Amino acid sequence: MDMFDPWTWRDPAALAGGYSGVPDEDLGVDTAAPTPPPDGRADVDLTGYHVEATDGRIGTVDEANHDTGTAHLVVDTGPWIFGRKVLLPAGTVDHVDHRERTVHVDRTRQQVKDSPAYDPDTFTQSGYRDQVGRYYTDSYARAEPGTGPDR
Repeated sequence: MDMFDPWTWRDPAALAGGYSGVPDEDLGVDTAAPTPPPDGRADVDLTGYHVEATDGRIGTVDEANHDTGTAHLVVDTGPWIFGRKVLLPAGTVDHVDHRERTVHVDRTRQQVKDSPAYDPDTFTQSGYRDQVGRYYTDSYARAEPGTGPDR
């Protein structure tokens, strides 16, 4: 099993939806060619997509960053956690369904709720990213069998 890197897309091809069919211009994604760019960056705008944990909806993508080494989603949880925004590193994304405009993450609602508070003012500081990265990396150790990147 490869070491989990929370800030890197585990499978950039999964961002294309994993479809093999006719390009769907309405989606803005060429579903016939899900091959990621050589640098592994995702060029898909996920803003506005719903976000589903393994056990239910957690919110909507408010912002997506695809920069190598810091790729992440900022999710607005709406009334679920009193309007709190959460930071989900790209490594937590299991797959994206463009037809349903939904990002599926491999965490439970409780794991997302218990994550470190999102702070846009300190995100650029390595200490904050380290804290968030550690939380999501360690959560695999606490995950039930059959979940996580090695399933």
